[in-house]
Amino acid sequence: MTEQPLLAHLIELRNRLVRAVAGIVIVFVALFNWAGDIYHLLAKPMMDVLPAGAQMIATDVTAPFFVPVKVTMLVAFLISLPNTLYQVWGFIAPGLYQHEKRLIAPLVISSVLLFFIGMAFAYYLVFPVVFGFMSAVTPTGVAMMTDIDKYLSFVLGMFVAFGVTFEVPVIVIVLTRMGIVSIEQLRQGRPYVIVGAFVVAAIVTPPDVLSQIMLAVPLWILYECGILISVFLGKGPTAKEETT
Repeated sequence: MTEQPLLAHLIELRNRLVRAVAGIVIVFVALFNWAGDIYHLLAKPMMDVLPAGAQMIATDVTAPFFVPVKVTMLVAFLISLPNTLYQVWGFIAPGLYQHEKRLIAPLVISSVLLFFIGMAFAYYLVFPVVFGFMSAVTPTGVAMMTDIDKYLSFVLGMFVAFGVTFEVPVIVIVLTRMGIVSIEQLRQGRPYVIVGAFVVAAIVTPPDVLSQIMLAVPLWILYECGILISVFLGKGPTAKEETT
């Protein structure tokens, strides 16, 4: 590692931040013309279960404009995430030891991929079940007309919940590699993890049992996957390695 003056670090940080934000803005501007279509894609799981002729509503005057813009900005952030991560890596990599670089790079990449997989799992598998259940239990004479702003908040909450859930293997690997917990402790904690998974699922998902199971079971399975991968990787290095 090479030491640099504080001012040089601040200038480098500023340049990296500008490049990361510029990447998001460029993608957002490129997608802005299709903001309505992007929101329609996000709303499709709900629209598919609504009765024929039913629509979503906007109770806020500015919601028809700002909600699609928010969704487009989120999509722009996700698309430009490789550039953002590259800028972050370019800033922190010079200060890392070689063994830290070998560990962090795959963990960051796998974390992003798992988060995306969690979002896709929620969109394609969980949302149809949840919205189908809500539509089925809607009392006769009640029109199911969801506000687009509240729908966006609900969807984002579910994306975060399932995205974080799919990070469990990475968390387990980091804990074992850093020596915070052992494989045996993870195995002994399995019953508590299973109970905790269902408690978390009951809190963050709608009240139907099926959607709760669809969060709790993957959380448990991913925990087991983290243990298996940790066993395969073995214990982390105990001595500090120098860069080569």
